[in-house]
Amino acid sequence: MDDAGTVLTNADVLVVDDAIVAIGEGIEVPENAFEIDATGGIVMPGMIDTHRHMWQTAMRGYGADWTLTQYFVWNYLEHGKHFRPQDIYAGNVLGALEALDAGVTTTVDWSHGLQTIEHAEAAVDGLLETGGRFVLGYGNIHQAPWEWATSPDLRSFVERRIPRNDMLGFQLAFDVTGDPEFPEKAAFEAARELGVSVTTHAGVWGATDDGSIKLMADNDCMAPGTVYVHAATLSEDSYHRIAASGGVASVSAESESTCGQGYPSSWALRRHGIPISLSMDTSVWWSADMFSAMRATLASDRAREHQIAHESGDTVTNIGLRCEEVVRWATRGGADALGLGSTVGQLKPGMKADIVLIKNDHSPVMLPILNTYGHVAFQAQRADVQTVVVNGKLVKHDHKLIGDALTKARTAVEQTVEHLESTLGPDEWEAGKHPDIPESKVLDNPYMYTDYVGE
Repeated sequence: MDDAGTVLTNADVLVVDDAIVAIGEGIEVPENAFEIDATGGIVMPGMIDTHRHMWQTAMRGYGADWTLTQYFVWNYLEHGKHFRPQDIYAGNVLGALEALDAGVTTTVDWSHGLQTIEHAEAAVDGLLETGGRFVLGYGNIHQAPWEWATSPDLRSFVERRIPRNDMLGFQLAFDVTGDPEFPEKAAFEAARELGVSVTTHAGVWGATDDGSIKLMADNDCMAPGTVYVHAATLSEDSYHRIAASGGVASVSAESESTCGQGYPSSWALRRHGIPISLSMDTSVWWSADMFSAMRATLASDRAREHQIAHESGDTVTNIGLRCEEVVRWATRGGADALGLGSTVGQLKPGMKADIVLIKNDHSPVMLPILNTYGHVAFQAQRADVQTVVVNGKLVKHDHKLIGDALTKARTAVEQTVEHLESTLGPDEWEAGKHPDIPESKVLDNPYMYTDYVGE
């Protein structure tokens, strides 16, 4: 529950207003307190997702069979421009509720679909409706970052809508293409002037590579707290630069494993001492809960460790990455990456009350609990999240979200889907869900047990 990895049995957690004030056995219950029985469950810090494209949530599962190239084409070059402000709002409300339902109390909305200030206004409106803690990663894939990041409209928006409290933070979200002229420098300077950090997709195969990192370094743009998302296809030199500059990483192992950014990077980041946080990327493809993120990270990291050993004829007899560390990445690691380490990410007196209770008396998976960290990382799932508290307020209890936001979100999302489907037309809409398989990949013998091919 804290930096020491403390696990307490039969302990109470007392929350007053928005903060944890006491933890321990037999705490005296104040008069008129609301009491939640956590017997047989696990009380843990709220989980933190440092990179999720929430505006795309209305397209849940649509791109389940996409490659990264197909995602780029659909969102960046073709159909992403059809998202209206109300569609950004719909995705954000649904994405925020999805996160809270799974025990994610803080989420970075990596919002790179903000074509206009009206889109940005809608994004914030959607986040503020749900009671969660968020960071708006402001981006616009339809315009150069050195243009939108330096515009008076952006500064006006920040002054009006971003309170700079710990419930709604702000980042600039953009990528570095590798252009030797480094036009993105103006966007980094804008972030510096605003006093905010940059979050950027780095080490993405075919998109952002070592050249991008070198440009950032040569131009003094690798500031402490810069978040490098994926960081999957980088050289030793780039990892050294990130580590030396105080950068942090956001690993989306489920994403990296399936769509082509590169091999999930936690195994490389660990070797270089780069702080790690976890993220889910987008529910256009993936499951969008941190239980999946932890499992995918453990699976990929351990698989890589075994593979490297096997290639040299060795056997791993003592695994390097432990469940406790991955649970920490999903909580404290995210808080540190966002500069919120003194506020959230741990359970101890004085911290904000962002708390998750994993308890499900109707599930055979919730007993026995013998290894707490192992249970969180490998056994628990979204349906076992019984209660979620954010900033001292209940947002989920008895396995149900509180309030009617989901009803409103359902209507908004239905309208977004109807708009996109009618705009694209039925043929194009269906084609997007079932991308063509390149002819070279259609094989007589997909298992390749023999060299057989047909005529």
